Parts: sequence; C-alpha cells; structure tokens
Amino acid sequence: MPAIFFGHGSPMNALERNRYTDAWRQLGTLAGRPKAILAISAHWYTRGTAVTAMAQPKTIHDFYGFPQELFDVQYPAPGDPHLAARVRELLAPIDVTLDHSWGLDHGTWSVLKHAFPNTDIPVVQLAIDATQPAAFHHAIGAHLAPLRDEGVLVVGSGNVVHNLRLIGWGGGPPYDWATRFNNYVREALSMRQYQRLVNYEQAGADATLAVPTPEHYLPLLYVLGARDEGEPLEIAIDGIEIRSIGMMTLCLGAG
Repeated sequence: MPAIFFGHGSPMNALERNRYTDAWRQLGTLAGRPKAILAISAHWYTRGTAVTAMAQPKTIHDFYGFPQELFDVQYPAPGDPHLAARVRELLAPIDVTLDHSWGLDHGTWSVLKHAFPNTDIPVVQLAIDATQPAAFHHAIGAHLAPLRDEGVLVVGSGNVVHNLRLIGWGGGPPYDWATRFNNYVREALSMRQYQRLVNYEQAGADATLAVPTPEHYLPLLYVLGARDEGEPLEIAIDGIEIRSIGMMTLCLGAG
C-alpha cells in the first residue's frame, strides 16, 4: 500500500468540494481498497502512545464555532481490534495502550470522508505522544512500515504549516515565513533529505512561526518513517490558505 500525508486544513473541508478535496478523492482511488487504515491525526495529541481498539469507533466533533451541518457529519467506519493488537506488537517495547474511549477525530474523518466515502474500510487511530521528540515519531513510522505489506494504508493528517494565532481571516497572500518554510519542506522532500524534516527546527524563525506547536507537523514524520528506501514520493496538492495554513498533501509509493 502507499502511505499518505493529508494536509487537512479547516474541518469545513469535510463538506466542501475544492481542489484539495478533489486531490484526496484521487488518492483514495489510487489506493484502491486497503484491508484497513491506520491514521495518525494531529488531533489525538496526548501523553503516551495509544491505539483505538474498539469494534465501532465513534465520530468525534472536536471543534466549535462551525455550522450545525458539520456537527451532523458521521463517519461510521468499523474499527479493527486485530490491527490495534498488531500495532502494539510492532511498537514493542513501547507501552501502547489499547484505547476504548477515543474514536475518529476530524483530522481523520474530514479527509477519509472524501478519500473513502463508503465508510466500509476499518479505521484505527494511533495517538501522538506529546512528551517525545520528533525523532521518536519518525522512528515509530519505521516500525509501522510492515503494515503496508499487509494491506494497511498508513495515513498521517495534519498541516506542514499551522499557525492559528496568525491566521489571515481577511485574506491576502501567504506570510513570507509560511512560504519559506513550506519551500524548505518541499526541497527536503525532493532531495530525499528526510533528516532535515526530522530536525525541522533548524529552519530557525520560519520553523518557529510555521510550527509553533508540533502536533500538526508530526504526522508527516510517521508517513516518512514508513517509507521504503528509494520509493517514489509525489506531492499531490499544495497551497497555503488564510495566510498561515499549509495544505500540502503527499503520497509515498504512488509510482
């Protein structure tokens, strides 16, 4: 299976048809029918490592201030307790909690609603341990790589550039620092210099503004960690919305 990082942006993308959601639909078609999906979402950012292990995860509406239509969205995909156990096995000796209280948050369902609209593919979420450095998350991705050979689609969902405090609701071009950091990521990807992305803070002030908190950036590292050496990487869509939200979506193993 390929591995995909979705730049998910606003939860409203779940309801909209735009160039980003069209790209997500195309990636779903490219992936075909996975046996299951393992999703790493920016919005399950907690202490410790956990994986959803229930048979029927709930749809979590983890936001506020949006139209009722968005709160009405359900993504009733089944869970996969066997996949949860397999994830725990692959990540040993890391202590992985089999979680029965979380579900599918909007970082997951807002993109899967377009990529896999039939909601019939089992979905499991993996939590991001907020206490660990970037290298830890990249290494976890490597441990998860065997799942791709077992028919599991590994998905990360976040945003390469994500600064809510400086969002430009009034419109206008992207901030210069947002464009520079986005280009930093693109260049590292094109040159396969993945360690530059693990050490993203070396981009200095641009990184500080583009990644003021790491939860939206780290899902990218899981996907890159799950790569096979030398496999193709394609940026499916890119752009910076409302001046400070990067929408880059990329796919590993698409060729």
